[in-house]
Amino acid sequence: MAEKKIDKKFRGKRYKAASATIDKNKKYNITEALKLAVEAGTAKFDESVDISLNLGVDAKQSDQQVRSAVVLPHGVGKATRVIAFAKGEKAKEAEAAGADFVGAEDLVAKINEGWLDFDKAVATPDMMVAISKVAKILGPRGLMPNPKLGTVSVDIAKAVNEQKAGKVEFRTEKSGIIQCTIGRKSFGPQKLKENFDVLLGTILRLKPPTSKGVYLRKMSVSTTMGPGVQVDTSEASKGLI
Repeated sequence: MAEKKIDKKFRGKRYKAASATIDKNKKYNITEALKLAVEAGTAKFDESVDISLNLGVDAKQSDQQVRSAVVLPHGVGKATRVIAFAKGEKAKEAEAAGADFVGAEDLVAKINEGWLDFDKAVATPDMMVAISKVAKILGPRGLMPNPKLGTVSVDIAKAVNEQKAGKVEFRTEKSGIIQCTIGRKSFGPQKLKENFDVLLGTILRLKPPTSKGVYLRKMSVSTTMGPGVQVDTSEASKGLI
């Protein structure tokens, strides 16, 4: 127990030391913010780098929901286990594309029994009736295939490839906040910036016509265990739309 307390105290000291390198009252340009966030990530593992956006939308209104998915040019630095619901030739296409598990009703039954050893699920449209039997299991975990996110598609090989390549999904929470991973600390500022630009450009293009006032209100970037760094939203969005 004493060792755990010492370790926790040590992590607290590292966090405070990292926080001291960041001006909490300053909004940095995105390149500088990413550099500071990476340098402030002092954990021994390769921390993820995440952005948090506060949008000027009323997320309770269906016409102001911001939700989509995008393939980041450098992925997110994590191997993604993908299952594909498909039959016949489409099942062969999914296997050839690198799906970790491929099946139809048998895969639905396996999930219904409690198996969830995967990160993403894709499906052909004809499988959705069968998949609806496990919607209550997949839905709350964000694993339910969705045509709006490109995870329900006739081109099942493309759907698998996109997930394997690092496709990330994002959506506004009730408070209008979007949180999303853009890579790992080991990527370095340049690759993280390229991933960031693709993600933010997509979010900007999805601005709901009914939203009023400032769309991009606040933004910060941080590693898994590191302090947040505020980003200058005006500078970060230049040239992205």
